[in-house]
Amino acid sequence: MSKIKIMSKSLANKIAAGEVVEKISSVVKELVENSLDAQATNINIFLVDSGFKSIEVIDNGIGMDKEDAHMCFIPHATSKLIHEDDLFFIDTLGFRGEALASIASVSKVILKTSNKDMGSLVKINGGIIENENSSDLREGTSIIVSDLFYNTPARLKYLKSEASELASCVSLIERLALSFPNVSFTLKNNDKILIKTSGSNNLHKCIHEIYGLNISSKMIEIKACSDDFDLDGYICKPEILKSNKNHFITIVNDRVVKNYDINRAINDAYYTYKPDTKFPIVVLKINTDPTLIDVNIHPTKQDIKITKINVLYDLIYNTIKDALYKTLLIPDAIKKPEYNEIKDNYIENFIKEEERKEDAYETSNQVSFDLSVNEDKEPVIVNEELKKLVLYPVGVALGTYIIAQNEEGVYLIDQHAAQERINYEKYLNALKKKEISVIDSLFPVTVELSNSEFLIVKNNLKVLTDIGFNVEEFGVNTFIFKSHPTWLKEGYEEEQVRKIVDIMISTGGTFDPVKFNEHIAITLACKMSIKANMRISMDAVEELLSELVVCDNPYNCPHGRPTIIKFSIYDLERMFKRVMN
Repeated sequence: MSKIKIMSKSLANKIAAGEVVEKISSVVKELVENSLDAQATNINIFLVDSGFKSIEVIDNGIGMDKEDAHMCFIPHATSKLIHEDDLFFIDTLGFRGEALASIASVSKVILKTSNKDMGSLVKINGGIIENENSSDLREGTSIIVSDLFYNTPARLKYLKSEASELASCVSLIERLALSFPNVSFTLKNNDKILIKTSGSNNLHKCIHEIYGLNISSKMIEIKACSDDFDLDGYICKPEILKSNKNHFITIVNDRVVKNYDINRAINDAYYTYKPDTKFPIVVLKINTDPTLIDVNIHPTKQDIKITKINVLYDLIYNTIKDALYKTLLIPDAIKKPEYNEIKDNYIENFIKEEERKEDAYETSNQVSFDLSVNEDKEPVIVNEELKKLVLYPVGVALGTYIIAQNEEGVYLIDQHAAQERINYEKYLNALKKKEISVIDSLFPVTVELSNSEFLIVKNNLKVLTDIGFNVEEFGVNTFIFKSHPTWLKEGYEEEQVRKIVDIMISTGGTFDPVKFNEHIAITLACKMSIKANMRISMDAVEELLSELVVCDNPYNCPHGRPTIIKFSIYDLERMFKRVMN
């Protein structure tokens, strides 16, 4: 007797549900995406006990007739793909025809739908249709999913806590709302409103409704295009940073996606504007020809493949970099809460889980300065962006923080971070030059190494000669540096040479000249800068400021820490109770 049998339809659907329905938010995602594909402009999501008890989605879309209301629960039945070629021109969120059949196989479902001409009611229990009837003619669709995984207890056992599952749903609806600012979304849990957007079709307003005023007021609009991609959205100023990449919201052809290369472009564009362990809030909408993307590579359709990804990387990187360069980025010292935190700390567990998953998944106008300093306290900095920014240095606090003021408030400048930025850009610009000025060492520097270290340096001697060093072997496991580039700080040549050799050795033989130069610039900038608690004169203060203001990025040290913060007059008056509101 044959051992191979065809599975029953019920068993096949339950197995398929394991791919499509991972958690409660998976159900919400599939239902809401169906509403969006049905051209809904108003979508309400009602959860009971974070969706453990029931999930209800009500929309005002085009609805279905009686036949479609029955067919939509049959596996691989869809209105979105007709021919094989349609797979290469997908412009809908759903297309496989698996979701409703999979959801219905592991839950109890009640569907009410109407296309104005007729209303239909379908009740399903564990994938079996129990009742089909007529319903009212309210245009749109209402679907209730209750007792999820009641007939697959092993799957039910592996759902997260109510707080974590709800946080996942909240995050999902936030992303969909940002993807479709023309649609009004409402999310409730146990009759408590968690999200409500207006559907105004204004992305900036939608960001305000999701994140609150403090973040929406710190967003920078970006727009760009190439032959293949149109790009628009908002990026946050570097003062608003999160501990994970969950707020990299990337939307390709109205689909919220996760893509390693897009995330890398965003993160790289913020290089030196933020610490490596912190990440900005970015809402990025990308439109392209459907033939340039493939969404059919993962059951959740969140991961996509993009043709010409290098072109898109450059477009994103250059657009964000340019926007940051052209924007005044001095943060306010007094901050309001940064985010409309999910009520009752629902989000805390979810953030940790998503951060872990994300790590696994990824194995304006130009600012110009005019310097004018003299004994009569002429302005040190003039910023000709939207307002004239004039700073007057008045002293140094704690041997570390330069104090300056103007008619808008008081500014504190971290002297170490500021000079670190100055030195970083000096070193980096010098390393990029094709013609390098070299000077012979009065006292050549000898560097003795271990066997393994000697081999690494020997294999990369050309890198050292390319940046201006004359290096030769000098005895056993030893090199002698007979000349060096003029950009080394005078009096500290030996210390800097040894630092550069240490950086080369730390690469372990895997060598990237660009990263090597960056590492040199960052390391030497830090080591050769004024330290905290080091007293400097007012002349040195003025010189430091005059050099800082001509930097490409005067706002952050190369490690991403801020160089300057602002106490507005209003903040000061509130602190001293001169104003009480």
